[in-house]
Amino acid sequence: MKKQLNYIPFTKEMKKTYKILVPEMLPMHFKIIAEYLKSEGYDVDVLSTHGKKIAETGLKYVHNDTCYPAILVIGQFIDALQSGRYDVHKTALIYFQTGGGCRASNYISLLRKALKKAGFGFVPVISVSLNGLEKHPGFRITPSLAIKMFYCVFYGDLLLSLKNQIEPYEKNKGETKRIADEITEELGKAVKRMKLSFKEVEKHCKKILGRFKQIPVDKTNKVRVGVVGEIYVKFSALGNNGLEELLLKEGAEPVVPGLMDFFIYTVYAKITDCKLFGLNRKMLPVFTFLYKFLLAKQRRFIGVIKSYEVFDAPTPFDEIVKLVDGYIDTGVKMGEGWLLTAEMLELKERGVKNVICAQPFGCLPNHICGKGMMKPLKDRNPDMNIVAVDYDAGASKVNQDNRIKLMLALAQNAENASDAV
Repeated sequence: MKKQLNYIPFTKEMKKTYKILVPEMLPMHFKIIAEYLKSEGYDVDVLSTHGKKIAETGLKYVHNDTCYPAILVIGQFIDALQSGRYDVHKTALIYFQTGGGCRASNYISLLRKALKKAGFGFVPVISVSLNGLEKHPGFRITPSLAIKMFYCVFYGDLLLSLKNQIEPYEKNKGETKRIADEITEELGKAVKRMKLSFKEVEKHCKKILGRFKQIPVDKTNKVRVGVVGEIYVKFSALGNNGLEELLLKEGAEPVVPGLMDFFIYTVYAKITDCKLFGLNRKMLPVFTFLYKFLLAKQRRFIGVIKSYEVFDAPTPFDEIVKLVDGYIDTGVKMGEGWLLTAEMLELKERGVKNVICAQPFGCLPNHICGKGMMKPLKDRNPDMNIVAVDYDAGASKVNQDNRIKLMLALAQNAENASDAV
């Protein structure tokens, strides 16, 4: 007897006629990935809607105690379906999940419940995960597709990093963003012809680094501020009320760890499951191979950045793992888990002593691995200036901004005191 599914699968026939909506989190990353998926025959549209109406729409169909990122993602999806821009009977939604705790696995059921409540229960929701939680014949993650999507993440991480390194110091206001947008468009065309060879990625990365190196800058002394936290609120301007723009406006340089570390972290967590808890041991060789593959590519990627000595390069993942020794165990992997603590330490290693931990209000993993680790971090690193900022549908933006401005004032005072010595 064939097992009855409790969800609507995305079929091969749907791939030919359906448009797939993607929630926005990292605009440059997602635009590049979307263009690659189009080359694979998927009609993809990355949502870019912002404003209070997104949260308000989410709150109509999701309980207000629900995680803030869930409210925003679901609100953005339903707002798009209600907008009249799409044929809702030829539209599917996609959501990437790791299969772990918290938002990593619970959003899909929340989203489907909200869709049904809003009258869109017939809209398919594609669940994409390493665990293969659901089967969608029309959207299959083949090894080739997965590797090329990882390559797209490398491009996005480089653009994010270079934009934040140059924009605070640019002589011609708006030039950095213009060039970043131009390169995003160019990469969108290039990835349609992407090969599995990483040499092509290195070639494009060198061109990108060369373009950013030509931007005229005035390297004045600015406070560098790291941004860590729950993955959506950390990256999404919708989720963090335009945090990066606020930091730029206040004369600081945002330093945001890339998305690739989180992907490698999820693979590393699978290896931890096998070794520490004895789960899915048959897959250990596969996860180990994937981890070593991504790590090798990351090291080559970092090597390219380091060859241009004017730019700050990220730290290889296997070195980041070592930083948490004596602070937190790598078995603590709910949500962002130990990686959240590691990112703060990695920023300190790169000379970024000021850190904003952006977290949804009531996010347990963040309160433990982020806010809860602030005291031991400061005890052993007294020069670190860390502030936790809660984001929620009912939170005051004024209060958030004031906390950040106070943190920046303390950072500036510390910089002035250091210069005076």
